[in-house]
Amino acid sequence: MKLLRYGPKGQEKPGLMDDHGQVRDLSGHVPDIAGAVLGAESLQALRALDPNGLPVVTGTPRLGPCVGQVGKFICIGLNYADHAAESGMAVPTEPVVFNKWTSAICGPNDDVQIPRGSTKTDWEVELGVVIGKGGRYIDERNALDHVAGYCVINDVSEREWQLERGGTWDKGKGFDTFGPLGPWLVTPDEVPDPHQLNLWLEVDGHRYQNGNTRTLVFQIPALIAYLSRCMSLQPGDVISTGTPPGVGLGVKPEPVFLRAGQVMRLGIEGLGEQQQRTVDAD
Repeated sequence: MKLLRYGPKGQEKPGLMDDHGQVRDLSGHVPDIAGAVLGAESLQALRALDPNGLPVVTGTPRLGPCVGQVGKFICIGLNYADHAAESGMAVPTEPVVFNKWTSAICGPNDDVQIPRGSTKTDWEVELGVVIGKGGRYIDERNALDHVAGYCVINDVSEREWQLERGGTWDKGKGFDTFGPLGPWLVTPDEVPDPHQLNLWLEVDGHRYQNGNTRTLVFQIPALIAYLSRCMSLQPGDVISTGTPPGVGLGVKPEPVFLRAGQVMRLGIEGLGEQQQRTVDAD
């Protein structure tokens, strides 16, 4: 299934994308794509529905973040060896963990705001993993049983605040609109191998990132097991698994960063595409 949330900001309704690319309304069956709805039993009940019997959503509604009520937005840094190299950093021996604030979350096609005074805002296409079954000390062998689905994430980053102003990376990662999620949450039955997915990103039509999840340093079961030793994972938590090479910071001979008035387009094989326009922050 391709689950989604549609409608105005803060008023999103649950829905799904049918096989014909038509949005269908799920609000008669679940309150949101969030929390307990992401559990295996609930997802199985949704899977049993006939999409053709669900109300059609007319027009072209705004797509909101594909998951609501996110408790934790956990990110993994330097998780592609070639991205670590372009960043001038060593390949980590343990996962590099940081956070994006949940206030950074926005829809997949919403505008991305360049923070006031920023000259180093950057892009990062990433595979997102959404937790459906919570737990602590999760065994790596069973870790994928805890996954509700996968989605596209743009881990937008302000490099000055991330790398040059002291403290942790979190400051440069959590500005408002720095976490587009979606367009939809794709359940695991439609993703036979999350470690064999092509992912890419373009700015103004120029392809900067081309990668494949097969080159992840730490694969998804290892990440879930590791994180569950540090914290309890809960339904609706989002894990952003890292970006392949091609970020603006790594462009040679000089880095390239975003400015207002540009368009980012990005996607992951089988998981859909995002498109954001960059604007100056209010």
